[in-house]
Order: sequence, then structure tokens, then C-alpha cells
Amino acid sequence: MLKEFKNFIMTGNVIDFAVAVIMAGALGSVINGFVNNIAMPFVGYFAGGMNFEDMHYAMDGNEYATLAAAKEAGGAVIAYGAWINTIVNLIIVGFIMFLIVKAYNKTKAPAEEPAPAGPSEIDLLTEIRDSLKK
Repeated sequence: MLKEFKNFIMTGNVIDFAVAVIMAGALGSVINGFVNNIAMPFVGYFAGGMNFEDMHYAMDGNEYATLAAAKEAGGAVIAYGAWINTIVNLIIVGFIMFLIVKAYNKTKAPAEEPAPAGPSEIDLLTEIRDSLKK
């Protein structure tokens, strides 16, 4: 059983998958940093100085200056600004993955077209037979 497990782990697919998961985690951190530190402040600036991160609705009916203050009060809070950040994050991740796949597809060599198939042996033998009959 240990030998089977070793063979399973050492196959290329498992190693490739492990590398892909690690790279996806690193890429996710980079993209989250980009969204939170660059994209959303830029979007907020052009949206009249809004800070999407602090956009919230307090279920207790009170108004709080920041999301942190609303959460500190202990009431239920709908943090729709964080949800907007998540949607922007998803769009950016999708676009980056599209660019990565597009670049990868350009590096692959075009598939060779199979050589046109000639007549089969039976067709050739039939043709020879018909020629000999004439």
C-alpha cells in the first residue's frame, strides 16, 4: 500500500496540481493586494471619494461612521462594501486568468494536420483487378 501511495504521489499530475494550488494562493494574495490597495481607492476616487470598505447597513437601526464601529457595537451588520470589493476581485481574477490562458495557448505549437489519407489497400486492389479485367 505504501508503494502504491508513493507511485500516486510521484505522478506528474499530482505534482503539477500541488504547484498549481501553491501558485493560485500566491496569485490570490497579489490580486487581493491589488484590489484593496490600488483598484478600490482608484474606483472610490472617481465615485466621489467613496470608501467601499466602510459601506454597511446596521440592522439595529443606528448609524455608525465606520464598519469597524458598527461591528464593535455588537449588532448585526450587512457589509455590502466588502461584497463590492469581492466582486471587483472576482472580475480581476477572471481577467488575469484569461490573460494567462491566452498567453499559454500562444506558446503551444499548432497541432499538425494529419496527412491526407490515400485510398485503402482494398480500393487499390480493386482498382488493379478492374484494370486487369480490361
